[in-house]
Amino acid sequence: MKSTVLSVIPSSAGHVASSSATITQVEEGAKDTNNFTGIFVAPSRNFEDDEDELKLHVNPSLVIIIVTNVLMHVSTFIIVASTNAYAAHLGGSPTFSGLVIGVPTAFSGLTLIPLMRRDKGQYAFALHFSCATLLLGSILYGLAYKARFLYLILIGRIVQGLGYSFFMYSKRYCSDPRVVGIRRRTSLAAWLVVGQGCGISAGPFFGGLLYKIGFGNDIFNGYTAPGWVMAGIFLIHWILAAIFFKDTPPPLRSPELSLVQGSNDSPSLREIIRRLDRRQWGVIATMCWFAMTCFFMLGAWQSNVPIFSSTTASAASPGVVSATVSLLFLNPTDGLTLGSPAHSNQPFDWSPFVSGNFLALGGICIFPFLFLNMFFTRRTQDRHILALGSGVGMTGLLLTVALIAAQPAHGTLTFWTFFVCWFLVALGFNLATTSTLSLLSKQLPPSYNGKTSMAIQYSNYAGRVCGSVWGGSGVKVGMLNYLGLQIAIVGIGAVLFTTLWKELKAKTG
Repeated sequence: MKSTVLSVIPSSAGHVASSSATITQVEEGAKDTNNFTGIFVAPSRNFEDDEDELKLHVNPSLVIIIVTNVLMHVSTFIIVASTNAYAAHLGGSPTFSGLVIGVPTAFSGLTLIPLMRRDKGQYAFALHFSCATLLLGSILYGLAYKARFLYLILIGRIVQGLGYSFFMYSKRYCSDPRVVGIRRRTSLAAWLVVGQGCGISAGPFFGGLLYKIGFGNDIFNGYTAPGWVMAGIFLIHWILAAIFFKDTPPPLRSPELSLVQGSNDSPSLREIIRRLDRRQWGVIATMCWFAMTCFFMLGAWQSNVPIFSSTTASAASPGVVSATVSLLFLNPTDGLTLGSPAHSNQPFDWSPFVSGNFLALGGICIFPFLFLNMFFTRRTQDRHILALGSGVGMTGLLLTVALIAAQPAHGTLTFWTFFVCWFLVALGFNLATTSTLSLLSKQLPPSYNGKTSMAIQYSNYAGRVCGSVWGGSGVKVGMLNYLGLQIAIVGIGAVLFTTLWKELKAKTG
């Protein structure tokens, strides 16, 4: 019986010798399995040599990806100012409003795996799926008031959550070796972070502004307007995406891997587990932890601020914050609480409009720093950006604890002191998100990009869901307990970070 063995041998220059004849031999061998016994594949060249390190295709498709990322963030945050009041109007609790903010990401996670099986390594299908579900979910959110059905708010957000699966695709696109070189990935990730900044600032601001419309009718009012406005925006964006978006070419299939594994170049999860060493697993674990941490902090604050600062929250849970502060930080017998005659039990008495403006002001103030970060990343290592962002965010958390602890005796919690805390948290953890995926994509082969993008996105989802629910429960569990958990999470990340400092080194840009 005739047998064929193909050997791919590195040339003296360190490059794999390849030609059309070689590929033809492989293909011909594959046609007749009786005449084909195996392939020996010699070690290939370093994966970093396979691409132009400075490559970056700036075209309408990239713009659409970035704009989609911005719109998804705006859609996420536009409801945070009024969702607590919306849910309360229909009979929901503050914890339910936190669930409304956080639950979409859980369903995004459930959508990712079947969606990735259908996308064929490309982006167009996922983009159209995202636009369609975000449009439908926004409409359902707007109809809940007319239907007088509390859970329609949640259903609408769940449908939107299916569309938020495109967060992973935007990250994957911005680290895809077909689109961007290794020295441009952090810079492109900085653009995604700017999109987060747009969501944090524009979302709550317009959500609070739309709340001022009032309640003249059951269709378009202060509660439903965010849903209807975003539905219109997503419809227009979907039309533009259908016209201008040009998908990436299908991933090149490796003849060797296709014959040996029966798959494309992307290795299986089992193969990745076998290939990675302890150092690489440590880096992956650290980046996933920080990806979760950053979104946990942002989600917790964005869902907690409208509840903590509102009259309804204080009235619904009188003395919860003050009792916790007194028990943990003060002498329980001194009688000082946030409700003492000297200092009000309600340091804030904000409407959804004011809460939205407060959150938006923080986003606006961090915006210049996020723009500077796009230039800063070109000459700065990812690990330094991660350290800076985490440190700034931790400073905000510690300052908040100090202010709340001192509030009963000194009335330290004012608009501007609380704003400084929010500014530091928003700036720090937004900066830290720049590095999570870009660092992994620089240390692992390009064929791992799909798996690493999914790992980072699932970490983001876990942080967003848990953070939003935790923020919605913050007043109930006590604000110091609420903040204490956040500090502990950042502390665990700091231990991982300092332990693996040398392993986190990667190329700049």
